[in-house]
Amino acid sequence: MNYLEFEKPLSEIEGKAEELRAMARSNKQMDVEKEAAQLDAKAATMLRDMYKNLTPWQKCLVARHPDRPHCMAYIDALFTEFTPLAGDRNFADDHAVMGGLARFNDAPVVVIGHEKGHDTKTRIERNFGMARPEGYRKAVRLLDLAHRFGLPVVTLVDTPGAYPGKGAEERGQSEAIARSTQKCLEIGVPLVSVIIGEGGSGGAVAFATANRIAMLEHSVYSVISPEGCASILWKDSDKMREAAEALRLTAQDLQKLGVIDRIITEPVGGAQRGKKDTIAAVGKAIEAMLGGLVAMKPDALIKDRRAKFIAMGSKGLAA
Repeated sequence: MNYLEFEKPLSEIEGKAEELRAMARSNKQMDVEKEAAQLDAKAATMLRDMYKNLTPWQKCLVARHPDRPHCMAYIDALFTEFTPLAGDRNFADDHAVMGGLARFNDAPVVVIGHEKGHDTKTRIERNFGMARPEGYRKAVRLLDLAHRFGLPVVTLVDTPGAYPGKGAEERGQSEAIARSTQKCLEIGVPLVSVIIGEGGSGGAVAFATANRIAMLEHSVYSVISPEGCASILWKDSDKMREAAEALRLTAQDLQKLGVIDRIITEPVGGAQRGKKDTIAAVGKAIEAMLGGLVAMKPDALIKDRRAKFIAMGSKGLAA
């Protein structure tokens, strides 16, 4: 288990419980289960209290947790007959973006998502979920395919933002993001999106310009990272906690503002402590969101999507 900075008191208690059990395994005559169970109960109470009132910055840390389930885990568990599509027919295949044809509840769909990787090797290969222009152009190919064959689209967003490197800028990063966002607005099929971790800036909007948007309880969605915001506003990246408060990037704030439509509850301690339950909850949310859209005609879907984004934020401003 990887512990976050605010979970250090919890790590000490859980560590002591594990030490007792390790001693008992090496010495069969020791009976430590009662003491270990007491520590477990104390840890469970502490965990529940910790996650009851997380600050926006703490939610950022949870959203970035390395053990949190990523796009591939959701595709493997929720979709069948997944057939990936590779490349943008122009430059290369971007491994930070996964996408292809699949079946969801035995119905054909197109699924697209950011993949961060699960260890050092795969994180480097996936560029930590930061897509290059070819990743967004691959997504445009898939969105076109979905529109042509009348297939609903599911997007899974988990990125700190689009990759800002020199090569990406030379190949038209901004234009590629804009084209992907534009294509999301144009397709005449149901489009639903789930923020499963980080929703960073235009790199996330390019996939999340959807009819319905859901967020996991401890995920975040913002125009810039708290560190980046602090560097610009205060010239001090250490003020990321204040920036996180100001950005209103939590699922709870964004639902009040009308930016997202639903919040998906996570297990106590975050998705990383209950991956199967989290993935199942995301599957139910996708099913519910698609269920309200599949009967709508193409023109109605496009109109619904445009109206949603034109009205975005007015709910919170009116309040």
